[in-house]
Amino acid sequence: MSAPCRSAAAYAAPVAAFLAAPDDIVLAPLSAPQGFSLTPEQLSAWRLQLPVLRGALVGLALDGSAPAPWIHLEFDIPRLGRRVDAVLVTPACVIPIEFKVGAKKFERLDYEQAWDYGLDLKNFHAPSHAAPIFPILCATEAPRGDARWKPPHPDGVRPPFCCDGESLGRAISLALESVAAAPPLSSAAIAPAAINPAEWGTGSYSPTPTIIEAARSLYARHTVHDITRSDAGAVNLAATSGCIERIIAAAKAGRRKAIVFVTGVPGAGKTLVGLNVATRHGERSDAAHAVFLSGNGPLVAVLREALARDDLDRARRTDPKARIGTSRNAVRAFIQNVHHFRDDTLRDPAPPDDHVVVFDEAQRAWDARQLASFMKRKKGRPGFTQSESELLLSAMDRHGDWAVVVCLVGGGQEINTGEAGIGAWLESVRTAFPGWDVFISPHLTDSEYAATGALARLTESRAGAAAATFEPALHLATSMRSFRAESLSRFVKALLDGEAEAGRELIESFREQYPIVLTRSMR
Repeated sequence: MSAPCRSAAAYAAPVAAFLAAPDDIVLAPLSAPQGFSLTPEQLSAWRLQLPVLRGALVGLALDGSAPAPWIHLEFDIPRLGRRVDAVLVTPACVIPIEFKVGAKKFERLDYEQAWDYGLDLKNFHAPSHAAPIFPILCATEAPRGDARWKPPHPDGVRPPFCCDGESLGRAISLALESVAAAPPLSSAAIAPAAINPAEWGTGSYSPTPTIIEAARSLYARHTVHDITRSDAGAVNLAATSGCIERIIAAAKAGRRKAIVFVTGVPGAGKTLVGLNVATRHGERSDAAHAVFLSGNGPLVAVLREALARDDLDRARRTDPKARIGTSRNAVRAFIQNVHHFRDDTLRDPAPPDDHVVVFDEAQRAWDARQLASFMKRKKGRPGFTQSESELLLSAMDRHGDWAVVVCLVGGGQEINTGEAGIGAWLESVRTAFPGWDVFISPHLTDSEYAATGALARLTESRAGAAAATFEPALHLATSMRSFRAESLSRFVKALLDGEAEAGRELIESFREQYPIVLTRSMR
């Protein structure tokens, strides 16, 4: 029997219990190891926020409704790395609250932040999909706030209600009155399921079909055929993408689990292949979809923002009021931080919502020692024994039918302290997941991947077990960072491998094809 799912909030309790608890009891879990640490300034802000929040919730504790409403503090929206200050959950609605302690006016960025929290809950948190959502921005010292709630958007999320500390209770009361006064649904409508406030905080990450369709539509304008040049590099990308698609289709049809290793020279487009895969699997018919994961925080931020801004530019051609937050929400459905994914699989023992997962720079996954240290220091979980690769594979192995893991492998890069290299993935498959099919780029045997020993052990162990197949199309040989860079990549490899004769042959070949370029460069 699997362990129960833990709450994503640092503190969660019925409103009545929260009102009766001393400040120190409430604040203690906010500063405990939760995968984040609150600064002294944040804790000081919470000491000012608690009496404001308690004053606003007094009436809820006295109305005797069942089930009782709950309050969730520092709620970590699954996988998104975004924490809401407070979320009030009643059987009828969800009210995320963003506090700005001491603020004397309502800033536009704060307003957008509160709205984005509402959208994140609606689109990515399973228990919130069908719930009316009422975001609140509470600038505690602001002189004027809203008099009433604005109508909900078609997705059921209201624009944020702006209020000061004294009128927070009124904002909540108006939200609850609005839900109670909602017109009855027609016979053809589907009534939203009642919310269980006590279990809401343990809900799983699950993108709505609507947000998946938005993500696919957003990236549909950015396939490898559209955003890469149309010579050998694009052909190579298309061949690699097609090979992965065939592996995914076979795994799904045969109810198998498979891991795929894609190699490539620097700048060959491994990331583009991964993004292409991650946006082509969100069919509503089987709820299977993919996600692109990277431990490179700046890369995730840049990819998300670039795609979101591009989408916003197109949206504003027909809707001048289009919001960047809406575009960013779609991008979050398929580009995520690998550490947020990892932490969510630790919190929630259920199979991930994704059947296909792409790990960028997979060789940078942590080894068992590094992950054990992190778990002890940041999560309060001593004695952790798995490497990051084994942990991530074990999460995908929870699926009872099929799953595919695509590892994008960069070669010729320094492995930092605590990073296990691609050999750890191979060892994890060999020792812990022998039933998985393995598809390998033949170039994984090259010296720059430092995987020869682990690869040999894996292939030797595969006699009579699941297949280990070498697929030439899983290697991207052409760099797209420089025009006509095919020979350059091979020359650099020959140089690093000490293959002088091969290097001389490449120079002569290049001299014959481009004598003017070579002569000018030698000057």
